Amino acid sequence: MRLSFTAVAAAFSLFAIQAFAQTSTQDFVTKVAISDMFEIQSSKIAAQKGNENVRAFAQQMITDHTKTSNELKSMVGKAKAKLPSALDAEHQKKLDQLQKLAGDQFSQIYANMQVQAHEDAVRLFEAYSSSGDDAELKAWAAKTLPALKEHLQHAKALK
Repeated sequence: MRLSFTAVAAAFSLFAIQAFAQTSTQDFVTKVAISDMFEIQSSKIAAQKGNENVRAFAQQMITDHTKTSNELKSMVGKAKAKLPSALDAEHQKKLDQLQKLAGDQFSQIYANMQVQAHEDAVRLFEAYSSSGDDAELKAWAAKTLPALKEHLQHAKALK
């Protein structure tokens, strides 16, 4: 009986590992796509409402995250992953909050959101570049990471 339990436990563990491996690329793609959408959409608002420094940063975010979005789109088919078509509820709520703000308050909240978004992105790209299960996406994550770290430093400087 003990051997049966061990065999079942081992089979379940293998299944769980395989299930994780199958979803980790999809999770990465989903998080990156949502992050890029949020960066672009929030930065379009910031390009209109922000102070001079925020507007310059926002324009760079629009350019850079449009580029990474396009790069991601070119890889997802090969990775057998799907891109989300819209923001998740959390990011939509943040976008809605930004829409209602103006002046210095807008610039401060936008800067805080950018720091948080880029801290999350750096952690995500570091993790995937070291242990991702799709070689092309893994290499892309490693190649993209320095730019995200630079964005994080610039976002921190806005504060």
